[in-house]
Amino acid sequence: MPFPSQLLFLPGASGNTDFWKPAAQRLRHPAAHVHPGWPGFGDTPPDPGIHGIEDLAERLIAQIDQPTALIAQSMGGAIALLAASRRPQWVTHLVLTVTSGGMDISDLGAQDWRPAFCAANPELPRWFIDSRLDLTAALAEIKAPALLLWGDADPISPVAVGQRLAALLPQATLHVFAGGDHDLGHALAHDVAPLIDAHLASAAPMHDNAHPAQNRYEKTPP
Repeated sequence: MPFPSQLLFLPGASGNTDFWKPAAQRLRHPAAHVHPGWPGFGDTPPDPGIHGIEDLAERLIAQIDQPTALIAQSMGGAIALLAASRRPQWVTHLVLTVTSGGMDISDLGAQDWRPAFCAANPELPRWFIDSRLDLTAALAEIKAPALLLWGDADPISPVAVGQRLAALLPQATLHVFAGGDHDLGHALAHDVAPLIDAHLASAAPMHDNAHPAQNRYEKTPP
């Protein structure tokens, strides 16, 4: 699998296209940076053709026409995994932070963020709140090496979510930041960027006979 020639930085439900910029500016990897937004979210104008998560994924897939790494926050992580499952020939690497990963995480102690988020953002479309996307069965087929970044102080996506995702993806490394919250990709940009650089430079495709036991778990000390 080749190294990526473009890096797509995907925001979370806020649609904030600036979220990843502090980390992106610290990267040494030479690939081009692209910060796509979600139509109707943040500063990205609405698109009448977007009616759900599947539509967002198809819009993203249209941009994956060369070796690409997907670097995604929260809701963006589910979209990244959906895109990776449909563009395996072009998605070289995944970096996922504090995402549900398109899984049911109701049994993992995750705080339901939707009511408060909707109350604070009544202008946003509701289809992403009502989505019940389930990628659990597809995760085992995603061969792109995945770097999973979690914080042990995140009530929305607890470490248990990252651990489950790491167990389901064929090749994944989970890093847990002590004191990290749901915004760690932005707030801890100085610490996150070197991990992303190392992942993009050294991650290799999984051999067919690889076993999930190869997945690694590391915790960054305070």
